[in-house]
Amino acid sequence: MSSYEHDLTLELDGSVEVRPAGRVAAGGVLIVAVVLTALNLRPAVTSIGPVLGDMQRALGASAIWAGVLTTLPGLCFAGAGLASAALSRRFGLGRSIAMALVILIVGLLVRVLDGPYVVIGGTLVATAGIAIINVLIPVVIKQSFPARLGLMTGIYTAALQGGGALGSAVTPPLENIFGGWRPALSAWAALAVVALVAWLLAVRRVDAPAEDSAGSGERRSLLRNRLAWTVTLFFGTQSSIAYIMMGWLPEVFIDNGVDKASAGLLVGLLSVIAVPISLILAPLAARSANQSGWIAALGLCGVAGVVGMLVAPGYSPLLWSVLIGIGMSVFSLALTVIALRSRTPADTVQLSAMAQGFGYLLAGIAPFLFGTLHDVTGGWTVPWAMVLAVYLVQITLGVLAGRNRYV
Repeated sequence: MSSYEHDLTLELDGSVEVRPAGRVAAGGVLIVAVVLTALNLRPAVTSIGPVLGDMQRALGASAIWAGVLTTLPGLCFAGAGLASAALSRRFGLGRSIAMALVILIVGLLVRVLDGPYVVIGGTLVATAGIAIINVLIPVVIKQSFPARLGLMTGIYTAALQGGGALGSAVTPPLENIFGGWRPALSAWAALAVVALVAWLLAVRRVDAPAEDSAGSGERRSLLRNRLAWTVTLFFGTQSSIAYIMMGWLPEVFIDNGVDKASAGLLVGLLSVIAVPISLILAPLAARSANQSGWIAALGLCGVAGVVGMLVAPGYSPLLWSVLIGIGMSVFSLALTVIALRSRTPADTVQLSAMAQGFGYLLAGIAPFLFGTLHDVTGGWTVPWAMVLAVYLVQITLGVLAGRNRYV
């Protein structure tokens, strides 16, 4: 092979590796597919919060319906996430993710066609597609980029958080442009179509090795593994906080005098802050002996933001949003921990499915409980006290999950 058919690749440790140009190009296609897919994993959820009040009024829906709608994504992530391992063994990682994107597109389009039950049904379908992708993308990263695990996890998480920011910040302007919440929500299907095209181009890069590595050897259950449960509960508590923020924080801000557009921007800021933190922190944490200190530091920032919302929510919404956004950036470390606590792709599939399946089940309950406490007490003090308690549990579990061990 002549010299112009090779590329030089700079490694994270400063060394230079010579790789065939075709291999580098194929890796680039896969990176693009991962990034575009990640951009689609939050707008289906974060786009609802800023227009939730408009949806309730237009549909004549109750507060209970709103609670179900904000709870549904977490519960669906749990059920579909637990099924992802079996799906990937049958169809391969690449094909399974492509199928999940099709499911997401169908759900986004269907949920705006009719009344409140159709909205819930379409959201259920859309989040089922997201749940499958949530579990399988970390496996793709560990399998395809083992030498760049922290960097690729950071890139993936940054894109995912960026998509979440787009969902909450862009949906109100889309509602104004298109004249309603229905076309504003359905417009996000276009982004999923772009991701599907990119993934179809990258699918051959993933499927063949995925079936060999993830399906070979004796499969074991992690349900009796203490570390696996620690990772799962850590993932579940941080996800609980994230979905409370995405589902209810706009309403809290609006109740405290912030206009709807600004509330959407403030919630979008939570995800924007996580983008640079994920890009910088995930690679650093992955190369550390353990991740416990990083997890604790981010958690304490989140606690400070929640205390601000508890004591004086209207005093400085921007400051509280920044602190909460820094705390929510621990999501990138939760995904990094899943990959680092497993030795093989097969174990990564099992741990990812368990952590995100059972973890999102816990996360699905949290927004509903937050809303119920608000309805019962008529204020936001008790719900925020609950969030503070969850945060303290999250930090404790995260410190334990961040220690250098394997399931």
